[in-house]
Amino acid sequence: MTTYRLDPEATSVSDVLTYEVPPVLTIDPGDTVIVRTLDARGHLERQAVPGETRPLLIPDAQGHCLVGPIAIRGATPGQVLAVRFDALRPDDWGYTQAGGRDDTLNRMVGTAGGDPAFLLWDLDAAAGIGVNQFGLRVPLAPFLGVTGLAPDEPGRHSTIPPRPRGGGNIDCRELTAGSTLYLPVTVPDAYLFVGDGHAAQGDGEVGGTAFECGMTSQLTVTLRPAGPVDSVHAITPTGRITFGFSDDLNTATGAALSAMLTWLEALSGQDRSTVLAVASVVVDLRITQVANQTWGAHAVLPHALTPPEWRES
Repeated sequence: MTTYRLDPEATSVSDVLTYEVPPVLTIDPGDTVIVRTLDARGHLERQAVPGETRPLLIPDAQGHCLVGPIAIRGATPGQVLAVRFDALRPDDWGYTQAGGRDDTLNRMVGTAGGDPAFLLWDLDAAAGIGVNQFGLRVPLAPFLGVTGLAPDEPGRHSTIPPRPRGGGNIDCRELTAGSTLYLPVTVPDAYLFVGDGHAAQGDGEVGGTAFECGMTSQLTVTLRPAGPVDSVHAITPTGRITFGFSDDLNTATGAALSAMLTWLEALSGQDRSTVLAVASVVVDLRITQVANQTWGAHAVLPHALTPPEWRES
């Protein structure tokens, strides 16, 4: 197996998802890629004061500043791409922006219109702590907000909404180092895009941004046959996760739970009503994010509450 390195350069980044461009790198299943990504906006320089305008790698970006596409040789629709996050190390600074936008959530909480607020963070990755200009100290739990595949429709697609099969802007804080994200392959060679590093985030990403930062990620990519769950799902160091995405949070929640029940049926051999009864006791339903047009929910089954005979992946 081979280890590759990718850095954010004009020739290696994209602000859209598409299969209609040449890959920036082609790898084999089982290979590892060390990817450095800029923050979601693509800042080339650290801000000196909160909200300061600094140069961007893609000045007129339509979406996130992502590295990709990375082609995985031999990947075909009907398979599942498994992306393992071996290591995630944030850069030494980050920011959070909230309020100002005239959208549904800001109107609901009274922050629509006017000027947004900014937090500027200093990060100590070794100590696992971020500190902002007010002295607030936050433990770091880094993850990538965007890990996704090119949609199977031609054209240039937004990086903002997550998608049930290809993933993308999932923004799930559970996907820390040691996790594996499973993405149903959407196009030949998969065409993987990554970026939008978050040093920390609360469930929901309620302000519209998290603790945004650059990130160096070590990813190992493998291929698997399709399993019982035909949508985005994950296994983390602490549990199993299924996702639902919709502009209606009720629909997203139902999709996440339904996928978890399907997984539990396959693991246990029990009927759907029985696994729903089990889920009512041991599965947590959480709001992933309400920041990305398509809102997200996820169902979590902790390993500690899973019978040993149900734990095979």
